[in-house]
Amino acid sequence: MQELWNNLTFILQRFTWESLLDVLLVTIVFALILYLLRDTEAQTLLRGVFLLVILITLLTSLVNLPAFSWLVQTISPALILAVPVVFAPEIRRGLERMGSIGYIGFWRFGGSNKASLELEVTLNAITKAVVQLAERRHGALIVIRRREMLDKYYKNGVMLNSEISPQLLQQIFHPNTPLHDGAVIISDNRIKAAACVMPLSSSGVLNSTAAQSLGLRHRAAMGISEVSDALAVVVSEETGTISIAHRGRLIRRLDGDRLINSMRAILTVDQPIDEKKSKQSAKGNLDNNDSEEAVE
Repeated sequence: MQELWNNLTFILQRFTWESLLDVLLVTIVFALILYLLRDTEAQTLLRGVFLLVILITLLTSLVNLPAFSWLVQTISPALILAVPVVFAPEIRRGLERMGSIGYIGFWRFGGSNKASLELEVTLNAITKAVVQLAERRHGALIVIRRREMLDKYYKNGVMLNSEISPQLLQQIFHPNTPLHDGAVIISDNRIKAAACVMPLSSSGVLNSTAAQSLGLRHRAAMGISEVSDALAVVVSEETGTISIAHRGRLIRRLDGDRLINSMRAILTVDQPIDEKKSKQSAKGNLDNNDSEEAVE
């Protein structure tokens, strides 16, 4: 213990502004890692790894354990090589987020009047169709592309490349029709494809007790929002509840006005909706829905 105290005193006596900068950079790196891994299963795993490393470091510093110290030094290189394998999906997602920083968004509210008008027409058509589908309790999943391309998801569906209208969207998602099962992808203010298969969510957001009853549409909406910057609108077949998913966040219990305002806020700025507010809203909505949608 005395040796540890002497080491701390030695470090503090030689602490300079360069040392402060060094500590600050390390802190930023760890904060960035935690930010990129937020709301994922890897975040919990990473916390466990940090706790284990701290415990091992304290144990080997306070107690003289030659054999245990040798074992830790021997297996450390193997653990370092295992990290990229364990966190491969999260690392890929984090790099994609970093690559999109500073990117000039495709959707701009301050763009040309024609583009703004076309976007507004699209949002109104989607809102009208979704509200009608919710009233009839017809399940639906609409994915709106932003900057990132969704080519690999177009290919597994039926190409339409048609103009958007509430009537067409309602017809696509009418039960027992050939295209109702799957997602509609909207790109450049047109219906690009229908009956598209979306990836299911791989995060732990939907693993809470209140959200375990959410069906495949919600998990698919969360999934596409986790692997891209797309906006997903989903209608529950069981309850008619309208929800949106964006950047791995799920906001539920929307009406027509809140739906169009949320879509407009996301699609007309470079950044997503304020994440803190989105998280609080999503958490509150999830906590208040213990008897929500069964698997659809």
